[in-house]
Amino acid sequence: MRDLFGDGIFAVDGDKWRHQRKLASYEFSTKILRDFSSAVFRANAEKLTSKFSVAAAAKQAIDMQDVLLKSSLDSIFKVGSGVELNSLSGSDDFGNQFTKAFDDSNFIVYCRYVDVFWELKRYLNIGMEASLKRNIKLIDSFIFELIRCKREQMKNVELDRGKEDILSRFLLESEKDPESMTDKYLRDITLNFIIAGKDTTANTLTWFFYMLCKHPLIQEKAALDVREATEAQGNLCADEFAKLVTEAALEKMHYLHAALSETLRLYPAVPVDGKNAAEDDILPDGFKVKKGDGVNYMTYAMGRMTYIWGEDAEEFRPERWLVNGVFRSESPYKFAAFQAGPRICPGKEFAYRQMKILAAVLLQFFRFKLVDETKEATYRTMFTLHVDKGLHLYAYPR
Repeated sequence: MRDLFGDGIFAVDGDKWRHQRKLASYEFSTKILRDFSSAVFRANAEKLTSKFSVAAAAKQAIDMQDVLLKSSLDSIFKVGSGVELNSLSGSDDFGNQFTKAFDDSNFIVYCRYVDVFWELKRYLNIGMEASLKRNIKLIDSFIFELIRCKREQMKNVELDRGKEDILSRFLLESEKDPESMTDKYLRDITLNFIIAGKDTTANTLTWFFYMLCKHPLIQEKAALDVREATEAQGNLCADEFAKLVTEAALEKMHYLHAALSETLRLYPAVPVDGKNAAEDDILPDGFKVKKGDGVNYMTYAMGRMTYIWGEDAEEFRPERWLVNGVFRSESPYKFAAFQAGPRICPGKEFAYRQMKILAAVLLQFFRFKLVDETKEATYRTMFTLHVDKGLHLYAYPR
């Protein structure tokens, strides 16, 4: 994984992990970032609404996964660095190239786990390894230029240091320790946070809309939940409605929150995760683990276990998360989509807020239907759970 992830938070341990985790946890907990990110999510939801309106008027199918991945990338770039990527609009050719290089690299690195000849291919610079090298060169040039521009901006502009984005905070840290926090290290940190914020929410929302199309009644319940929480009345435009999707309104969207959690239970953004044992141990079932052993846990399989979730474990039923209409969370050791313990995802609430805002705005204006209702979606094997060949659907104005 190192060629792509470097020394970013996904691939390191010890002091570097603690350092990145501490800074990220602080940043995600600030009200300033919460307010700024919510404004970015609302703006991108409006852009998505415009895109779907055009497709609906022309009665054209749209690849939901493709537009969500681009929208999510635009969001994390804006929140993480203050930069407008505009990959959703298609106006930025380099942004589109970056997106493709990003996704292809993710797939190729994952393939290394089953390709026993990948090191030889990398040495000979052939096949997918040659493609990966080209992709990483493009990614690096983009990220290094982003770091350079941000550093220049910070030198030339008197910034309110309480309102800085994630990249700015790491750049400030690099001034204290330039020898350790080189541009290469900053590249690794930045790229890992882009990966964390791009694929996970976009993939979850893709599976979410797939399940809503498969369960039209649940789709209507979620749309009703949004209308009641926002108290939207009359024929509002996307801009006007987005302003109603406040923090208070999001807190009231219990059914939508439950439907998203149910999606994550069945289709976790990261379907399998691996750990290394720091010391000899014995698991609760008596299985012995030796120091250095690799241990994988499969959130994808766990979400379908009747032992954990009951006899209806394979059913998509948001009501399992509700008690008298109010969302009730589960233990992270049972619902492990965001991990648990010291490595629980610091961006969990950030992700839910982004997903709820985008889902709320789209459900307010559109009803969604699969292009081929007989086709069952399958996943593409990657670090994150993509729908294979995209999710093609029609949007109908409400």
